[in-house]
Order: sequence, then structure tokens, then C-alpha cells
Amino acid sequence: MAALEVRLSPESGGASRTLHPDAKRKVRAAIDAIAVDPSLGDDLIDELEGMRRIRVGRLRVIYRISGRIVEVLAVDRRATIYVDLAVRLRRDRAVRRRAR
Repeated sequence: MAALEVRLSPESGGASRTLHPDAKRKVRAAIDAIAVDPSLGDDLIDELEGMRRIRVGRLRVIYRISGRIVEVLAVDRRATIYVDLAVRLRRDRAVRRRAR
């Protein structure tokens, strides 16, 4: 099976730039592994349903699969990533509703 295309959201790309080089290498390896086998991660629930996560030490990579594309939505510490992403998604939905 050919690797899927990986797209990084601006937020995930920005967060990964601040990582220690060793952590950055591990995150990149995890993202490469997801591109080959997106079922490696675990399903998320509640507000993040439809998304998956993979553990990289204390970090989490949250992504979703759409056809042949893996979209990496967030890379951050476990302690904050789920709440931060849920807040960001709610804000984005509210902005889209107002734009209609």
C-alpha cells in the first residue's frame, strides 16, 4: 500500500517547530508511520470523534483521515492538547457559522 499524503495544519506545524530536536525526530517518525498505516493511532471520542491520536512519549499527535489524506491537526503535550484542540475546533465552527 502506498503512503497517504500528509498535511500539517498551521497550528501543528507551528507547535512542532518549538520541539527539542530529538522530540521533533520522533514526531516526524510517528507521522511517517501514520502515512503508511493510519490505523496505528487510537480513536478519539466526544468532541474529537472522527479523529485519532498517536503517542510520542509525553506528546500526542492528533490527526484525521480523509480519503488518501492524513491531516495532522495538533502536536502538543498530553496535558493540554485535547482541551486546546476542542476549544480551537469550537472557535472555528463559530467563525464559520457567523460567516454564512
